[in-house]
Amino acid sequence: MATLSQPSFRPNRWVIVALVSLAIWLGGSIVVDMVMMPSLYLTGMMTQPDFASAGYLMFWIFNRVELLMAAVVVTSMLLLTRLQVIQATTRQWAIALASVLVSICLLETYVFSPAMSQLGLNLNLFAPATVPDAMTAMHQGYFVLEVLKFAAGGVLLALCYNISHRTPSWMPEAIATDDSQ
Repeated sequence: MATLSQPSFRPNRWVIVALVSLAIWLGGSIVVDMVMMPSLYLTGMMTQPDFASAGYLMFWIFNRVELLMAAVVVTSMLLLTRLQVIQATTRQWAIALASVLVSICLLETYVFSPAMSQLGLNLNLFAPATVPDAMTAMHQGYFVLEVLKFAAGGVLLALCYNISHRTPSWMPEAIATDDSQ
């Protein structure tokens, strides 16, 4: 009679790395998008002539951290698919969503942030500061990318959470759920 005294399951280390990276990244994005930017707008900081350079510096740092997190997430997904931790039916989706996250980060870092900073920079000190129409379109595009980022990141976060709480294949179902008592 074989017994398991303490069945323990440790999820793959890369699942934990992906979970932590996604949680920190999406949490930081929520803070920037839902707390910092609205408060800067409401206090009138965006109408100041120096805001374009300060905003560019703030987003330069944050976008580089986002690129780092996206690289960690895509590396984790590639390793998890290689180690066959992710089910065969969801492997392609996991890699595709991680690639979408990297693409969104690259667009925000190298297209949207520099273009929005350029549009916001007021070089004529005597002209009144106005918001160009192109800036509104850029904000809308940035918002769409943020929504896509939260959707793709949320799906990957749920996938990694499910993997980390999955019953290992070697453990009998009765022991995993403890329904035998």
